[in-house]
Amino acid sequence: MTVEQLKKIKIRRAVKQDLSTLLPLMVKYMNDFYESPRNDEKMLKHILNEIYNDPTKGLQFVAEKDNKIIGFATLYFTNNAADVKKIAVLHDLFVIPECRKEKVEQTLFKTCLTFIRENDFLYMVWETAQGNQKFYK
Repeated sequence: MTVEQLKKIKIRRAVKQDLSTLLPLMVKYMNDFYESPRNDEKMLKHILNEIYNDPTKGLQFVAEKDNKIIGFATLYFTNNAADVKKIAVLHDLFVIPECRKEKVEQTLFKTCLTFIRENDFLYMVWETAQGNQKFYK
């Protein structure tokens, strides 16, 4: 990917107004990477509203190209009592198939790492389907 192409990709924090665009993308992600179909939009909507309404529970980054959301990464937050520090769980990372060769996955992943480092998290754990991890190999 050229520098010019990378400039066309914008990573930003998701907001509540992104919900209607993100829901179909999240359902696609769940159905593509997990064995059993998981298309419960009502539950996904509830989870996303929870992190949009309470930033202590998590956050979501979206990748945009030409003002269209093409991917997302979702972090959920918890605590490590032994070290009295926050930890982040990167549970969802997805980019639409036609944009997967543009390093968007790596950019979303690095954005999550930067966020946890800049916000004094102890560490980040990545929990996802094994097939979703091949972008960095």
